[in-house]
Amino acid sequence: MSTAVPKYGDGDTSYRAAGELEGITRLVNAFYDYMETLPEARKILAMHRPDLTESRTKLAYFLSGWLGGPRLYAEHFGSINIPMVHRHLPVGEEDRDAWMLCMQKAVADQPFDESFKVYLIEQLWVPAERIRSVCNAPVSR
Repeated sequence: MSTAVPKYGDGDTSYRAAGELEGITRLVNAFYDYMETLPEARKILAMHRPDLTESRTKLAYFLSGWLGGPRLYAEHFGSINIPMVHRHLPVGEEDRDAWMLCMQKAVADQPFDESFKVYLIEQLWVPAERIRSVCNAPVSR
């Protein structure tokens, strides 16, 4: 019988490390609170609707499935391709970095294990950079 500790990213290990939906919701709320208050995030905040209620729900539901938990986004909103959904937005390096700054601060505020905090930020750079690259790719006609 193995006593190895599951690694983040295996099954629902990351979802559980984030505190399941309750913990993810706290993270998302902290993230959007930073987005609403940090001057570096003004431009990306302006890319959202004024009422962030749906954005908060969508991000929490997306992260639930992305972290190996229930695929709530798909259940409630259908399938999603994160980079393509953002393609119409003018997301550059500054915007990606502002988004990550909000997320880094939000993650730091959470009662997550330090190793999970590091893992999560490393993983979040992947879609953040992918969105930036798609938003700056030439549009084929």
